[in-house]
Amino acid sequence: MELDAVAEELYGLRPEEFVAARDRFAAQARSSGDRSLAREIAALRRPSLAAWVSNLLVRRRSAEVRPLLALGEELRRAHRELDGSQLRRLARRQSEVIGALGRQARRLAAEAGHPVGEGVQREVEETLHAVLADPEAAREWGAGRLVKPLSAAIGFPAADEAAVARRPTPPASRADPSVREAEPSGPEEDEERRRRLAEARERAREAERELRARRGEATAAEAEEEEAARRAAGAEERLARLRAELQRAQEEQRQARTEERDTRDRARKAAQAVREAERRARDAAARAEDVASGND
Repeated sequence: MELDAVAEELYGLRPEEFVAARDRFAAQARSSGDRSLAREIAALRRPSLAAWVSNLLVRRRSAEVRPLLALGEELRRAHRELDGSQLRRLARRQSEVIGALGRQARRLAAEAGHPVGEGVQREVEETLHAVLADPEAAREWGAGRLVKPLSAAIGFPAADEAAVARRPTPPASRADPSVREAEPSGPEEDEERRRRLAEARERAREAERELRARRGEATAAEAEEEEAARRAAGAEERLARLRAELQRAQEEQRQARTEERDTRDRARKAAQAVREAERRARDAAARAEDVASGND
C-alpha cells in the first residue's frame, strides 16, 4: 500500500464516503505494521463539496479542460506583454470557457448522484479563475486532489508600474500645435492614474484578505465537522461493541439461570428422595421392632 495510490482512490470518492474509506485504509496500514503510513493516511482531509466537484471535472473531463490550461498561458503572456487587444479577446474566451466548464461540472455532480446548487458552481468557477491566473494553482487542480476551492487573486498579477509609466508616447510635432493641445496634461495626469490604480489595488488586496479569512473560517468549520464525524463514528463503534458484550452477558445470564433452576430441581428431588428413604427406613425399623417383640 502506498500513500499516492490511497490518495488517488480517496479523492475519487464522494465526500460522504471519504472519512470511512480513509479510516479503513489507515487501519489496514496499522494492522500491517506501517504506523508512519497510517498517520499520513489519517492526515488526508476530506474535500469540501466544491473541491470535490472541481476534482470530478478534471478527473472525468481531462480532455475538455486542456483548453483552459492553454488559455491561462496565453492570458499570462498577454498580460506580461501589456497586449490590450489580445487581453480583450482572451477575456471573452475566458468567460465562455469558465462558464461552460462550470455548467459541465454541475452536470457531472448530478450524474454522480450528488446534485449541487449555483453557490457550489460559483466556487468551482472561482477555482477555474485561479487556475487561469496561477500555474501552481493549475498544477494543484490538475492532480484532482483539492480539499477546498482555490482562490484567485483579484485579476491577473499586475504589470510592473514602472514599466507602465515608461511606455513611450509619440512625440508631438512642433509644427502642429493642435497635436500638442490634444496631448494629456503630463506628469500630473500620470500621477493621478497611478494614485487611482494604487487605491484600486489596495481595495482588491483588502477583498482578497477578507476572502482568505472567510475561507479560513470555512476550513476550520470543515475540520471541526470532520473531527466530530470521526468521534461519532468511534462512539458508534464502541456502542456496537458494548451492545455485543451486553448481548453475550444476557445470554450467559439466561444460561446461568437455566442451570440454577435445573440444579434447584435436582436438589429438591434429591431431598425428597432422602426424605422418602428416611421414611422407608423408619417404617422398616418399626416393623423389625414389632417382629422382635412378637418373638419374645
